[in-house]
Amino acid sequence: MARFLLFAQLPNISRDKVNSNYLMARIAGVNIPNEKRIEASLQYVYGIGATLAKQTLAATKVDPDKRTKDLSEDELNRLRDHIEKAYKIEGSLRQQVLMNIKRLKEIGAYRGIRHSRGLPVRGQRTKTNSRTRHGNVRKTAGSGRKKSAEKT
Repeated sequence: MARFLLFAQLPNISRDKVNSNYLMARIAGVNIPNEKRIEASLQYVYGIGATLAKQTLAATKVDPDKRTKDLSEDELNRLRDHIEKAYKIEGSLRQQVLMNIKRLKEIGAYRGIRHSRGLPVRGQRTKTNSRTRHGNVRKTAGSGRKKSAEKT
């Protein structure tokens, strides 16, 4: 494990040693899985979904059915260069999203107020079904009628 951490901190290493059999590819600072198809593996990078993964593979002329472990260094470098030049991903994308939310809060927009209060932002109902935004607090159990303490 210490060997993995040592390699993960070096910036110019394209593949890190995880164990003696496989090398793990890194794109935009994210280790992508070896055993999956490259089309699915690219989606482990924040900001790359199915559509962008397909477009990237088409632009770099890499076979989407190839496994990550079967990619050559040239193919990995082409993918890495294309992704870094064409898309905003990982840290810069997260930063942009946070700045957008902060801007909405500062100008006092409705969406910004909903963000700051921890309520649903996109018009969902809040009388019921907003458990994740409310913190899963269950205020009522059953019908709300209290059972009497004495037997009759």
